[in-house]
Amino acid sequence: MPAAFFVVRAIVTDPGKRAAFDRWYEREHLPDAVKAFGVSKALRFWSLDDPSLHQAMYQFDDEAKLAAMLKGDALKQLVADFNRDWPDVTRTRETLVLAQAFAT
Repeated sequence: MPAAFFVVRAIVTDPGKRAAFDRWYEREHLPDAVKAFGVSKALRFWSLDDPSLHQAMYQFDDEAKLAAMLKGDALKQLVADFNRDWPDVTRTRETLVLAQAFAT
């Protein structure tokens, strides 16, 4: 089965809050999410085109594990924590399945 991904795009509009958001995500949120989700890999990005755009990508072994996480309490708790700490940061979420990987 191909890997599945959970992607969270956050917009941190206040430039003065980006460093604090980055530290919080690095030290608290990402480690908590990795542990709660049981993912095989997690990645974070800041956009080079739009400095307010932060993206996190969590890799699951397959769609079944992603689906189980989406129905579980761990996501609800992480969303609540995010909303508590960053109420002014808007987010969107997306789920993806790997169609192809190519490496040279």
